[in-house]
Amino acid sequence: MFNLTATASQISFEEGITTLIPLGLTILGIAVYGVFIFKFYRFLARKDIFNLNLAKYNQAVHPVLEKFFALILYFVEYIIIFPLFIIFWFLVLSTLVGLLSKRGFQDVFLISMAIVSATRIAAFYNEELSKDLAKMIPFALLAVLIIDITFITFESIKVVLNNILISWKTIFYYLVLAMGLELFLRMIDPVISLFFAPKE
Repeated sequence: MFNLTATASQISFEEGITTLIPLGLTILGIAVYGVFIFKFYRFLARKDIFNLNLAKYNQAVHPVLEKFFALILYFVEYIIIFPLFIIFWFLVLSTLVGLLSKRGFQDVFLISMAIVSATRIAAFYNEELSKDLAKMIPFALLAVLIIDITFITFESIKVVLNNILISWKTIFYYLVLAMGLELFLRMIDPVISLFFAPKE
């Protein structure tokens, strides 16, 4: 017969704390990782990445000056700020793919930039599709970690980061391609909207 008194006497506060700390840290880790990925994949997947609205700072009255300043502000958004966000997300994906994959790092970088660029292309067609592409790898890594927490070690992270530093030229070339692709997509956006506009 179940003895409530005997069972209660076996429960200890210290043992409870020791048992719950790993659970609490795991919950916190999954939640923080989930929020981080949620914020950034949605950001990358938007057709119009920036909500900076730099155009409001264009106070020029003369039409020529207005167009000139509009061009300058566009340059600031998509030639200076945009590459920073793309390189950040590329590095995040490269790290995640590098930890998940046993392939060489040139393949890792190729796959990572391909995912970033494909996500940007999809954003001009359908933002829901681009969101699915952007979150694919990050949440795959989370699933792997949940199944086997020992899968990732400090040494494996160090190897990935070292390879990123060594391959800076490849990353630079990929970044130039990503910037060119973005500018091209923005130029042909009216055509894309004409043929692939969502139906009511």
